[in-house]
Amino acid sequence: MFELLFKYPTAVFAKGDFTFLAGWPVWVLTALALAAAVLLGLAMWRRQGAMGAGVLKPAVIWLLQTCLAALLLLMLWHPAISVATLKPQQNIVAVVVDDSRSMSISEDGKTRLQRATSALNGGLISSLEKKFQVRFYRFGQVLERVQGSGQLAGTAAATHIGDALKQVASEASSLPIGAMVLVSDGADNSGGIDRETIAEIRRHRIPVHTVGVGREHLRRDIEISDATVPARTLADSRVSAQVTLRQEGFDQRKVKLTVSENGKPLASQEVTLRGGGQLQTESILLNAGVAGAKTLQITVEHLDGEESEKNNAVMRLVNVEAFKPRILYFGGEPGWELKFVRRAAEEDRSLQFVSMVRTTQNKIYRQGISDPKELEQGFPSSAEELFSFQGLILANVEASYFTPAQQELIRQFVDRRGGGLLFSGGRAALADGGYASSVLSELLPVTLPDRKGTFHRDQAKAALTASGRDSLLCRLIEQPERNSERWDRLPPLADYQESGDPKPGALVLAQAVVGGKDRFPLLVTQNYGLGRTALFATGGSWRWKMLQEHADVTHRTFWQQLLRYLVSDSTRPVSVSTPRQVLFDDGRVRLRAQARDKSFSLVSDTTL
Repeated sequence: MFELLFKYPTAVFAKGDFTFLAGWPVWVLTALALAAAVLLGLAMWRRQGAMGAGVLKPAVIWLLQTCLAALLLLMLWHPAISVATLKPQQNIVAVVVDDSRSMSISEDGKTRLQRATSALNGGLISSLEKKFQVRFYRFGQVLERVQGSGQLAGTAAATHIGDALKQVASEASSLPIGAMVLVSDGADNSGGIDRETIAEIRRHRIPVHTVGVGREHLRRDIEISDATVPARTLADSRVSAQVTLRQEGFDQRKVKLTVSENGKPLASQEVTLRGGGQLQTESILLNAGVAGAKTLQITVEHLDGEESEKNNAVMRLVNVEAFKPRILYFGGEPGWELKFVRRAAEEDRSLQFVSMVRTTQNKIYRQGISDPKELEQGFPSSAEELFSFQGLILANVEASYFTPAQQELIRQFVDRRGGGLLFSGGRAALADGGYASSVLSELLPVTLPDRKGTFHRDQAKAALTASGRDSLLCRLIEQPERNSERWDRLPPLADYQESGDPKPGALVLAQAVVGGKDRFPLLVTQNYGLGRTALFATGGSWRWKMLQEHADVTHRTFWQQLLRYLVSDSTRPVSVSTPRQVLFDDGRVRLRAQARDKSFSLVSDTTL
């Protein structure tokens, strides 16, 4: 109806500019319209006075007459819509085609690239060439000009849509590019289109017309959508690979998930696929092995009837470090716990365990030191000395033992140095040790009770929480069901401590169960600054060794994993990072390097 009345569709009016072709000033039109309204009003007023009629009818007549006069005046000014159009054969249309490997995926007997070229050669290009000059481009990692669709191969290792659009837009400075036609399956692996590229396209006022190729989801397919592994770990560590799967057409089917290196399987497990289209994340454990850069291939079994097997595998890199982190244990008094913790640490070739135990008020017994003079003055009082360690354990020692400067140094050890700190329970620890009113309370993953008498020499059972059942830190046996059963069979702890309520962001992995009903947080972790802190609210886990078979390794496994948790992600003096852990097939990598001095303060303008 609109086009019938006004000749042109609404899109023309929306894009065009309203103008007058007569060339006369608009203010004259406005003045004449107002004058006509006044004259018509005076005439109507005189007529109303002579006839004695009512007000409504003359007012309606006056309004209609005024509108008619204004419309006639408007026509005299020759109103028009000005629309910018491209002159034939004087502007360029850039046809930009994705030439990456994903375009070689076959769907219903044809690859995506074949479908794209068929559409282009089936009349689209010839139609464009009647009005415009047409330039062909292909892109993957880089943009290249080609003579036609015959030079498309679908072999590029990456897809940089943003870079391709930006480069074409930059050519508009010297070429009359009127529009872009982007043909792609949308599988960009460069991080998308940045604001700078969008601003460049807008600045040149280039419309981009997108043509999608391929189905969004295959009808019968299993895909590894993502996989995450630690970027680095210590030698012989147990590593958890989190694999995200998605499938269509294979509901409730069982498939094998495998992690391998150089064709050698490291771990595998069977998983059941959930309902179509849903993302599901599976965890698979493996041993990191000896030091070195490891390229892990994570694959999901290919089933008969799958439309594509190219998305059944991903590669991930893990740097297994030969680094041997140092852990400082400071105990307020001798006890059974240290003996067995030290034994577990010494059996781990990737850790160096140094202990200091206060035997009398003014005497410290040191073990595991690398030099006779190391720590001879007691607990470290300088950043250089304390920061030479990656982990710190405070066991059964009151907060007042440390000077205010040492307490702040411990806080900086976690916050700035990126170290790991473990608080262990005891009669002089936590609330009973005055930690609630000290600087160190900020580091605790719990809010301590505001009273004393929280330490009890009564037995308590350790029970995993839901978070603990999923945590690698509490994994004594690889199978989750058997692992929970193993925790249920552990001997009771010799003691426990009421630790208070977990702080926001803290993770309670295990609880101390007393008398079958009372529960207190037993093992709690949290991130703090660049580092991490943990609480183990007991000093009696030695019973996990003493009350079991001699060959049982439960106590050793638990403490080795807890010690590795403290130090595995500690900040290094020199670190190099990338914007994303997974860089796909991008040939360009932006690196960020950070260097720190012995007090772990950032340094600049330095040569490494």
